[in-house]
Amino acid sequence: MTNYTSHLSWDEWDELQSPRPDVTDFDGIVDNAMSRRGFLGRAVAFGSGAAVMGTGLLNSSAAVAQTTSRIGFTPVPIATDATIHVPDGYSWHPVAKWGQPLFSDAPELDHQTGGDLASSDRVFGENTDGMEIFSVGHRQVIAVNHEYVNPKLNLPQNDGGTPASAQDVEKLQNLQGVTVMEVAEGEDGWDIVVDSTLNRRITQNTPMELTGPAAGHALLMTEADPTGRTVLGTMNNCGAGKTPWGTYLTCEENFNGYFGSPDQSFETPAEYARYGIGLKGRYAYENFDARFDVAKNPNEPNRFGYIVEIDPSDPTSTPVKRTALGRFKHENAAATLAPNGQVVVYMGDDERGEFMYKYVSNGVYTPGGDTSTLLDDGQLYVAKFNDDLTGSWVALTPEATGMTAAEIAIYTRQAGSKVGATTMDRPEWVAVNPVAVECYCALTNNKNRGIKTNAGGDETPVGGPNPREANKYGQIVRWRPADDDHAATEFTWDLYVMAGNPDVHEGAKAGSENINSGNLFNSPDGMMFDSTGLLWIQTDGDYKNEGDFAGMGNNQMLAGDPVTGRIERFMTGPYGSEVTGLTWSADRRTMFVGIQHPKAPFPDGEGKLARSSIIAIKRDDNAPVG
Repeated sequence: MTNYTSHLSWDEWDELQSPRPDVTDFDGIVDNAMSRRGFLGRAVAFGSGAAVMGTGLLNSSAAVAQTTSRIGFTPVPIATDATIHVPDGYSWHPVAKWGQPLFSDAPELDHQTGGDLASSDRVFGENTDGMEIFSVGHRQVIAVNHEYVNPKLNLPQNDGGTPASAQDVEKLQNLQGVTVMEVAEGEDGWDIVVDSTLNRRITQNTPMELTGPAAGHALLMTEADPTGRTVLGTMNNCGAGKTPWGTYLTCEENFNGYFGSPDQSFETPAEYARYGIGLKGRYAYENFDARFDVAKNPNEPNRFGYIVEIDPSDPTSTPVKRTALGRFKHENAAATLAPNGQVVVYMGDDERGEFMYKYVSNGVYTPGGDTSTLLDDGQLYVAKFNDDLTGSWVALTPEATGMTAAEIAIYTRQAGSKVGATTMDRPEWVAVNPVAVECYCALTNNKNRGIKTNAGGDETPVGGPNPREANKYGQIVRWRPADDDHAATEFTWDLYVMAGNPDVHEGAKAGSENINSGNLFNSPDGMMFDSTGLLWIQTDGDYKNEGDFAGMGNNQMLAGDPVTGRIERFMTGPYGSEVTGLTWSADRRTMFVGIQHPKAPFPDGEGKLARSSIIAIKRDDNAPVG
């Protein structure tokens, strides 16, 4: 049987399984609509003049014009070809490619078979995504996610890549999860340190511990794990994060797509609908692995959708799923500290019309102190944005939601709906500015804004940080917590940028004033700050370079200056790829960038399988990147 859904995006697949209801109050949506000049004139702000948002804002075009640029490269034009382009004075090379051995007992990738089962958990995995680098003594260690698989490439001998056996399923399970690998720079550039004692693959079958308020709850118990405290594997790992104490946070996103059942008469629990869990999985796991058959294991999906903490310095350590951080389609986890040492983690739920969250620990972080419960014992909040450029974090408590603490951790989306959280345009990566007390979230796009509800029936009105109906381009929202305290429950906000196309459209679809013919992009997704406070923006959008997206070319990475609003294109990816995942070497002279699901035969050339990869970018004079 051909797997006729594997080619769809996750959003398209979700809506195929669970179509969204139409919004009913259309008049209210129209009344809330805001024009580019009206809304953006007061909501897009740059520089210190925007410290009190909503009053005395710098005119955005004036802010861009007064640039004394901190962006130290010549921007690159768009590209539509099969390779990477970086500015003059920079060079790049691949560091790690899908199928590349981490250990000397694994063979190089066989392009005819997509590799064998025996070595599939001994090689670099598929579809690289979020990553972080760690210094373990004098060694550099990258932890990197493998979001999902490309069955037509991974199982090229099968009809459409559809798994035909339990062995095929196991191979796909092994190619996902996380790679922890030591890298080192030699005469030919950066490469994997093969057989390093720190190298490790974490897959969909790696034992993990469940902690926090949901651990041990009846909804997490299965026949294989009657305690509800031990689970096998992590899946669909999207964005990432790093804790102040040096551990890796990997984020489970579209976990729903791995479950189904051959028993089409099975009546799924009502709570499945909000998370898009049905009776047909994307990869036919349910036909060969009973753990993913919801008729046999209806609680198994409740054990996914969390943030997992991994210690990259100890390959014998057990990964921990931190249920206190909520269960939803986690994009990334941006961890920071409040002035008193409380740990704050900002998170987005990447689905149309879902919410933004933050977690604040009850305990405080002390360097060298016990960190084992800092991500278990705390308060989870959800965001409300007001049209007057203010907002608040609403605590998800039993009193506010009518749910127990464990139910809030397991059914976090339902808890957010109960307190009236703001439905957002697919909140993806959150980035915390290291040189200013402010945060940014990429709202990548939302074709349903003002047209359909979210999966829970919450309306998606036009307004606030989501000011465009049927939003094709996306925007980046910025907020500043009250009293410069990330633990505060009040904040003010603005929009750093509204992506758009002024060469094709006027009005709101043209984007904000810091968008021009030279920096066009759509669907901001990954975001990271460097140590100087430049914001690096990666895209996962329409690369057809025509119609609404004419002049945008392949997906790309741009650098943005939060002070002036200036945004410039730094690199372009190969055709069909998403540019996602970013980290820097300890000396900041190398930038590691992820290239996911290229359609072009990248990086090995014609006649070879396309391979998701990590590349290294350096300045030719070996100065810091940027």
